[in-house]
Amino acid sequence: MFLLASTVLLGERASAIWPFDRPSYPDPATDLPGAAAQILSQAIRFQTVNPPGDELPLAKYLASVLRKEGIEARVIDTPSGDSKVGRAALWARVKGTGRARPVVLLSHLDVVPADPSEWAVAPFEGVVGGGYVVGRGALDAKGLTVVQLLALVQIARAATPLDRDTILLATPDEETGGQDGAGWFVREHPELLSNAEYLLTEGGGILVGNSGAPPVWGISVVEKTPCWIRVVAHGTPGHSSAEPRDAAVPRLLDALARIRELETEVRVVPEVQTMFAALAPYAAPEDRSALADLSGALQNDPAFRSRFLADRGQNALVRNTISITVLQGALKTNVLPAEASAHLDARLLPGERCEDFANEVRAAIEDPGVSVEPILSFNARSSPVDTPLFHAIEQVAAEIDPGAIVVPRVIAGFTDAHYFRDLGIVSYGFVPRWLPPQESHGIHGPNERIAIQNLERGVRAFVRILETLGRPSAEPKP
Repeated sequence: MFLLASTVLLGERASAIWPFDRPSYPDPATDLPGAAAQILSQAIRFQTVNPPGDELPLAKYLASVLRKEGIEARVIDTPSGDSKVGRAALWARVKGTGRARPVVLLSHLDVVPADPSEWAVAPFEGVVGGGYVVGRGALDAKGLTVVQLLALVQIARAATPLDRDTILLATPDEETGGQDGAGWFVREHPELLSNAEYLLTEGGGILVGNSGAPPVWGISVVEKTPCWIRVVAHGTPGHSSAEPRDAAVPRLLDALARIRELETEVRVVPEVQTMFAALAPYAAPEDRSALADLSGALQNDPAFRSRFLADRGQNALVRNTISITVLQGALKTNVLPAEASAHLDARLLPGERCEDFANEVRAAIEDPGVSVEPILSFNARSSPVDTPLFHAIEQVAAEIDPGAIVVPRVIAGFTDAHYFRDLGIVSYGFVPRWLPPQESHGIHGPNERIAIQNLERGVRAFVRILETLGRPSAEPKP
């Protein structure tokens, strides 16, 4: 592997040395892979770990790239709880003829933390080599931002405008729920969405098939509902040399033990049924009929039920899940705290409410000295499948990936798409990149990387999808 000449030292702010008014990268017209790799490498060097985020310098850099290409771009300040941290969204637009409503390309600028001791290379140096760009955000989601940006450049350079405006939006704060990012943007600047009809963002992609299986183009149409809960155990504080019966930490541990025993109901929502029915013809012969009628098979076929639920990913699509994530107690070994707390990350099937699930948790704990408080939730909305955008993706899949199957997906995670679905915008999670399972594990993990070829193919696929969706109409505008 080798580093680009402009690599900065780990921990240095890229904004301190990078000239925003003179971004340098290969011409995408003659070296699209080189342009994508260099822009992404530089983007990774902006340390936008959330919290605190500090996405403003990255937004400025990307805006400078767009303006160099003659594209209208704005950097929009967003809320920050720290005066020393700049937070911002990037907005850009290439105008179409106006015959149809706009399409939005959405990504986010913030990333999760990365422990350098777990990485083969420094996670914020944007290492380029061996056909890959390596670093935190290469997949989630700076790589997506760069691919969408370069697709916008290609559209801007085309001789004929599309029927629709194409809007690029890269927001802060997605990794902590998006309330001060995409959520703030749709509340404060809905006019910049220009009554958009469609949106494409993260949440789906192309799974490379094994052993001759066809690639699967998975398009997320709905997400599970996040239900983040804080559990607080109250107890008598004091010195730990003599523990009282109602000490907070043991009380919390008892509550968490009951939560871990909570058995959630297996239920197949219509979107999940549709997804597995589409995959059934390509499954192992013994599972095809069961997947075609997943709800019935899970009820009536114990052997299939056991096989299906043993897969963590499949299990999460047919039941509410709950994970214990954050634990807090005393700050010193010899102190009994008045409170001990835990955070729960529950993901609910579409149609279920966080308030109802929190009540289930309270009932399972059965301790008045333990409080249960939802801290983040939103409703899940589904986008329809029978739309020109979905069919455009199907058409492009047939053109550039013959034999691929296109499947509407439900994902166990969540993205910022729900903020836009709430506005009535048809929103799909789909990133045209071809990932084998081992590479997808880099999302939020060590040694996150993306193939440069994937960046190039992603740009070209996005452009084809947008051209197919927004091909100039033969009829004049009424």
